[in-house]
Amino acid sequence: MIPLNGEDLHINWQKELAQAFTTPEQLLAYLDLDPAPWQAGLAARRLFPMRVPRPFADKMEKGNARDPLLRQVLPLAEEFRQVPGYVRDPLAEHDSALPGLLHKYRSRVLLVLRGGCAVNCRYCFRRHFPYGDNSPDRAGRQQALDYIRHDPEINEVILSGGDPLMANDRQLSVLLDELEAIPHIKRLRIHTRLPVVIPSRLTDTLRARLANSRLQAVMVLHINHAREIDEKLAALCRDWRHAGITLLNQSVLLAGVNDDADILVQLSERLFEAGVLPYYLHQLDKVEGAAHFAVDDKQAKHLMALLLARLPGFLMPRLVREIGGENSKTPIDLGLEPR
Repeated sequence: MIPLNGEDLHINWQKELAQAFTTPEQLLAYLDLDPAPWQAGLAARRLFPMRVPRPFADKMEKGNARDPLLRQVLPLAEEFRQVPGYVRDPLAEHDSALPGLLHKYRSRVLLVLRGGCAVNCRYCFRRHFPYGDNSPDRAGRQQALDYIRHDPEINEVILSGGDPLMANDRQLSVLLDELEAIPHIKRLRIHTRLPVVIPSRLTDTLRARLANSRLQAVMVLHINHAREIDEKLAALCRDWRHAGITLLNQSVLLAGVNDDADILVQLSERLFEAGVLPYYLHQLDKVEGAAHFAVDDKQAKHLMALLLARLPGFLMPRLVREIGGENSKTPIDLGLEPR
């Protein structure tokens, strides 16, 4: 394990979060890039606020205006384009079972634990989500727990957001206590991007709490490019895997970021080196303001065919899309058999 103290890590991740870049001008100056060519797009931060932690910015190549990590977070003029079929609620989530609780799948519920994220990805399908209406108070949280408690078909709780790891370790531990007291809950799944942009969020304290839980703990990271996995993140992921926590990754196929077979192969290989298994490769959710990231299905299938020729089956993510109102993710048929 890496020789780091859990409490020190807890302090560090919050400090790093507070020091995040919140304007394009700050980030571009840090990366030694002239802001002049970007002026038409800088105002897009009014459509969706910008936040980029410094540890993530440090993974970007200075002076490279085409850096794939930068493209994911920098406001662009294309966000102002109105494209048919791209809507504010592409997954039909704005009407939930209860405030902060989504019950789309029969055996699983999703809790919107925190509305904020450590990084605001410009393609985020929840960039228009009404977090203000889905951030329950203490009584609302108890109502959500009662809903889970009274439905014995629910065996898994998914923490999402925003990003659930914006909650601190103590708050997460209290919630875990409450979920552990519900007999039919077997698994806790945490969907997060925070450790990718601030690796120190993976504290020793949180790892130990999850490892000692009666619930099977699964952490699903959101990593789109191999360069997002520096050695600090890789070492922490290996520690968490060795503690018995299942680590998976889901990516989004993004034009100008990872729509290339070599990049996707490198991502799968790097994930496995860090103890993380590829899980899903999502087609872009058609959220208003993100159409410039779209890769068509024909190109996506071609990329997957190239990956099948170069990767073992266990390193192949499943190509899927999510359709609002459907009761599961929809696999995209490649017409090919995995090797």
